[in-house]
Amino acid sequence: MAITASMVKELRDSTGAGMMDAKKALTETGGDMEAAVDWLRTKGLAKAAKKSGRTAAEGLVAVAVDGGRGVAVEVNSETDFVARNPEFQKMVAGIAKTALTVSSVEALQDAKIGGKPVGTIITDAIATIGENMSVRRMAALDGDAVVSYVHAAAAPDMGKIGVLVAYKGEDAGFARQVAMHVAAASPASLSEDDLDPAVVEKERAVQIDIARESGKPEAVIEKMIEGRMKKYLAEVTLLGQQFVVNPDLTVGAAAKEAGVEITGFVRLEVGEGIAKVEEDFAAEVAKVGKG
Repeated sequence: MAITASMVKELRDSTGAGMMDAKKALTETGGDMEAAVDWLRTKGLAKAAKKSGRTAAEGLVAVAVDGGRGVAVEVNSETDFVARNPEFQKMVAGIAKTALTVSSVEALQDAKIGGKPVGTIITDAIATIGENMSVRRMAALDGDAVVSYVHAAAAPDMGKIGVLVAYKGEDAGFARQVAMHVAAASPASLSEDDLDPAVVEKERAVQIDIARESGKPEAVIEKMIEGRMKKYLAEVTLLGQQFVVNPDLTVGAAAKEAGVEITGFVRLEVGEGIAKVEEDFAAEVAKVGKG
């Protein structure tokens, strides 16, 4: 019986198995869907589906740099305990290195490590470790040169926050200081030119409403808004922020003194934007008691 793409998709959706594993299961069972599910269960691959609904908000961000290209990849797990597991860390390091060769997280899922797609490697790890995991996102950065920094490192080149900074110049040490600054200050963009205009306009509207509450004349309000927006832009843009290494200078001014031009940055933090489900200990024990 011919194994179609729709059959493979159906099996993947129902079991959470990887594409290649689903195809192999269907091939081994002559296209029998129920038998294929059993085949996957026998191999320990279908149980990953039971984990897929759990929130995976822990994990690691790993960075990898090769000359003028850098990548940061977030690989999530359910618990920090797994993130400290050497086997998990080895897997994450391999995924980050492989990410240097692709341009998107979708392509990364299909990229191979040792002949096996990353998506399948994750599925296998879920089945082995028993926690939901995912390659949530990746970000690439290109420039004349790229440096990386990892905050709260769990192992070399991986931790809770991963930063890449692209730059022109000879002072790699200064560029690393900027990467440390990015980790601490979490700027929204490199400069005012890179900020989303909608975000700027929203902030302006908020500030106008706040100023009008004071009851002052419109002419005075306009000057108030001008000053407040200047302060806002300095706070959210990397080049406008006060440099954590030397607060007397902005990052832009410090870069000029160092003879370095910062051309871009990436900052990924584990679990950003994921809603974590919090349960008290008693509720957790009760759940376990109910099976």
